[in-house]
Amino acid sequence: MTTHDDAGGFGAGAPLAPLPEDWERCLAVAAHPDDIEYGAASAVARWTAQGKRVTYLLVTRGEAGIDGLHPDEAGPLREAEERAGAREVGVDTVEFLGHRDGAVESGPALRRDIVRAIRRHRPEVLVSGAFTVRMVGGVVNQADHRVVGLAALDAARDAGNRWIFPELADEGLEPWGGVRFVCFGGAERPTHGVDVTGEPLERGIASLAAHAEYTKGLGSQAFAPRPFLTWAARQGGPALGVEAAVLFDVFPLAFEGPPPWEG
Repeated sequence: MTTHDDAGGFGAGAPLAPLPEDWERCLAVAAHPDDIEYGAASAVARWTAQGKRVTYLLVTRGEAGIDGLHPDEAGPLREAEERAGAREVGVDTVEFLGHRDGAVESGPALRRDIVRAIRRHRPEVLVSGAFTVRMVGGVVNQADHRVVGLAALDAARDAGNRWIFPELADEGLEPWGGVRFVCFGGAERPTHGVDVTGEPLERGIASLAAHAEYTKGLGSQAFAPRPFLTWAARQGGPALGVEAAVLFDVFPLAFEGPPPWEG
């Protein structure tokens, strides 16, 4: 089984476009602490260095992620590691929704929680993880990842409709239809890339390294952040024509510029 394309990277073979960066606010939505750190955090480091504001929204506290530690202990530990990892890449605001780790349920309750955060933070861009059954390299995706990724995509549009979850208006949260596109990391077929060569990658490595107790709890499946993230970013680099890149499958929610039929 091959785990990368014929060009030696994780791209689609042909050169990918750089992810547009003409925006100011991003909300990263993930199922578990450490999900963002497996690649996307390096892109976040680049963006915060540009002065952009990135906020993290974690659907669970990751309490079921360490086999040798009871969830009552693992949850607070992983929450603390996530906050520490976020600081490494310039993210100050990290929020947790408290859904049950390993059993996140698809449906209106989850979408409402994400819509609430979108209306509060008013991002122009959302980042999440792939919601497909297969991820990059054909790896089977985890259940919570699939549910959260698709919910984030739907919530990005729901946030602009005042008649979906109208009860949020009673909380003072007016509709926000300003999400331009949603970016999914770890996707099997990426469409865009972010150059993370140099400092962004270094900060991304530090971000994943902050999850030391979680990584140690993986036992025989554990690996060191530096060689893994360096390898992965260099696999993505050729698709963008750079040394190291993080790749995303980007879903635009509106046309950029005039509609094509008016061109």
